[in-house]
Amino acid sequence: MNDIQRGFAGKGLVRPSDGRVLGGVCAGVARRFGMTPWTARLLFVLLLMVIPGSQLLVYPILWILMPTEEGVGDTGLLRPTLT
Repeated sequence: MNDIQRGFAGKGLVRPSDGRVLGGVCAGVARRFGMTPWTARLLFVLLLMVIPGSQLLVYPILWILMPTEEGVGDTGLLRPTLT
């Protein structure tokens, strides 16, 4: 799981701490592709109307796999967390 999160972080796909509404997935995707979070959310809803159902599977999976911005260092690698 950490390898997948490192890969996402290396590509700039992280869930930011600001601009979140639910899990920060749309805000992270929007930041990665240079859009506003509301534009990404609107595209998500429009895509849901065109292709119903698939986004309801993709969003929770991305929520789990995308690392949080706080968990990623400046180098794009995951910071170790204390448990």
